[in-house]
Amino acid sequence: MAEAPVFLIEDDAAVRKGCEQALAIADIPVRGFADAESMLAALATTRPAAVVSDIRLPGRDGLTLLRELRQFDRELPVLLVTGHGDVAMAVEAMRDGAHDFIEKPFPSERLIAAVRSALEKRALLLENRQLKAQLHAAGLSALIGETPAIQAIRQLIATLAPTGVDILINGETGSGKEVVARAIHDASGRRGPFVAVNCSALPESVFESELFGHEAGAFTGAGKRRVGRIEHADGGTLFLDEIESMPLALQVKLLRVLQERSVERLGSNQSIAVDCRVVAASKADLKALADAGQFRADIYYRLNVVSIDLPPLRERRDDIPLLIAAFLQEAAQRYQRPPASWTPADLARWQAHDWPGNVRELKNVANRWALGLPDGLASPVSVPAASSLSAQVDAAERRAIEAALQANAGNVAQAAEALQVPKKTLYDKLTRHGISAENFRAH
Repeated sequence: MAEAPVFLIEDDAAVRKGCEQALAIADIPVRGFADAESMLAALATTRPAAVVSDIRLPGRDGLTLLRELRQFDRELPVLLVTGHGDVAMAVEAMRDGAHDFIEKPFPSERLIAAVRSALEKRALLLENRQLKAQLHAAGLSALIGETPAIQAIRQLIATLAPTGVDILINGETGSGKEVVARAIHDASGRRGPFVAVNCSALPESVFESELFGHEAGAFTGAGKRRVGRIEHADGGTLFLDEIESMPLALQVKLLRVLQERSVERLGSNQSIAVDCRVVAASKADLKALADAGQFRADIYYRLNVVSIDLPPLRERRDDIPLLIAAFLQEAAQRYQRPPASWTPADLARWQAHDWPGNVRELKNVANRWALGLPDGLASPVSVPAASSLSAQVDAAERRAIEAALQANAGNVAQAAEALQVPKKTLYDKLTRHGISAENFRAH
């Protein structure tokens, strides 16, 4: 498909010709018009990449044209060319949505640079629009957030999901690993089920049977054949959450599944082909566990073909307003209550919190807030902008201590271990800051 041209409207034939030549030499497709009316008629058959228009034209002037083009496509870049006395008018046009203005007389380099800037903006907008449409169609809209890290993850999922490659998701507890795994499945086009296995929740005594299945009589109590989770995921996605908790003895059998894409039920010698995509998730450093002999290195390298690192919520605080709004709306529907509102002070408190429980903790806060209950978070310590360095350090230390106490339910010994300070030192700091560990314990 041919590249969309730039529409150029200029009633002076000599100026129009010169501008057309300058853009053509710069490899920018261009189509010239003597008035706004003929350009608007051309919109019926051709969608321009950008529009460059003189403000003073016969018939419709450039400002009227700008308003009409904004109604036609609010994201279409419009550049206005102004005479010496029209700068104030051009500034007003910028407020109305013009991309840029060029003051006469101008060198061709100025025109080319302005048009290229507009084309780059247009290309980015179209790319974002296409990506959002793909994400919505693929079900990736569940990944809420607009920070660069989340946008990069959404784009990575859209790229990787259709390939079928196995994926390892790394992230802290509550950061949304299962949400990402489901998004991968939804965007993959696979028609089979999404089968989630929490490796830390299965007792070791039943782990093998749950994962691989068994035949009748395979062990005491096995009265009938059972299809395991791996076999059930045929045609779909197998999600192994907290894979670091999988017993070492079973990791050997999992490696065979990953390599051969086949499974043998307990009590059977028959190999059953399984077409499933494996997505694993871990809150621990699997490489470090493998080096320490606590996780099989061959499993780690087999899973780590592609990895997705989820940032903790404290590293994407700008997404908190979007997340809290979505969670409050969801909670209002679930509990059949009117949507809850919040104040700037509430938002400041939420953005100041360190969120050791990540998105899951934020969702719990939203549920409490939707029910009209306090959010349960400690009030942040406000420090004036002009405070001394010492005061700012003290405030940061207090926030870190309160976050550690909250994460450890008020247990001072565990909080001290998390903060890597002696317990006596932490008690001294509690006294100095006037913090009571009792306030962080469940009652």
